[in-house]
Amino acid sequence: MKADLHCHTHLSDGQHTLAFVIERARANLVTHLAITDHDVSQALPQPVNQQGLKLINGVEISCLWESFELHVVGLFVDPTNMRLQTLLSAQQARRRERVAQIDDKLTALGTKGLLLDLLAMPAIALTRSHVADFLVANNVCKNRQKAFKTHLNRSGKLFVAAQWCDYTEAVRAIKAAGGISVLAHPGRYAMNKSKLHRLVECFAAAGGEGLEASYPNIAPDMNQYLIQLAIERGLYLSTGSDFHDAAAHWTDVGKFPALDRTAARHGIWHHPIWEQHANTESMSILKRL
Repeated sequence: MKADLHCHTHLSDGQHTLAFVIERARANLVTHLAITDHDVSQALPQPVNQQGLKLINGVEISCLWESFELHVVGLFVDPTNMRLQTLLSAQQARRRERVAQIDDKLTALGTKGLLLDLLAMPAIALTRSHVADFLVANNVCKNRQKAFKTHLNRSGKLFVAAQWCDYTEAVRAIKAAGGISVLAHPGRYAMNKSKLHRLVECFAAAGGEGLEASYPNIAPDMNQYLIQLAIERGLYLSTGSDFHDAAAHWTDVGKFPALDRTAARHGIWHHPIWEQHANTESMSILKRL
């Protein structure tokens, strides 16, 4: 089994269609694929040819813990659940408002058309990555890295603070939708291990059930630390590529360090919800097409 439980399509800030991501997964011998777009759960179902690949409805919710922005992945969520959709609709509205405020700032600097351009895209959830691409395309910045550094980060010319939901709200909405909450890429948050340890404790206390312990470019010592931390807190271990773009050579669908045999015993594929749904998820998707 090779489970990639964190991937994006063009419904959020991914560059590709669902069909492209699925074909990429099949080419890379992935057996279980979760589509986890930012604050969007509409990627599945669509008429695609998965040929044995198990597809999992997912979402990645942006949220706040103290002063930190977190991402919580929901796996096996029911995309028709009203509580989840109410939260995601609010998140999408926050995203559009943020982009509108950035558009106002950018217009004052002499570049127009950001909001109209982004609203014409297939994306349901607008992100700063979309803004960065617009800045590059309109010769405001030479590349994405420069766009974030000089315009979109906290000290940038176009900075607008995010107004995300509280992490407990994200966990509860995922649970209400029948899903499993997973703390995404914990080692990427700008916090020391002491703070990270406390975050994991708070996440578990709020009902979070999984920790993403393997993802691209994770340092071996962080990988082992997250495995130990998850096992100590009784959390399941998850894996994911956080795939966005085939042109980003540092990542690809299904490309991340494999969990060792001991860690795999704590894999999220041992969760009762996984055992209930994973083997029938693709069939249920086919029936809804």
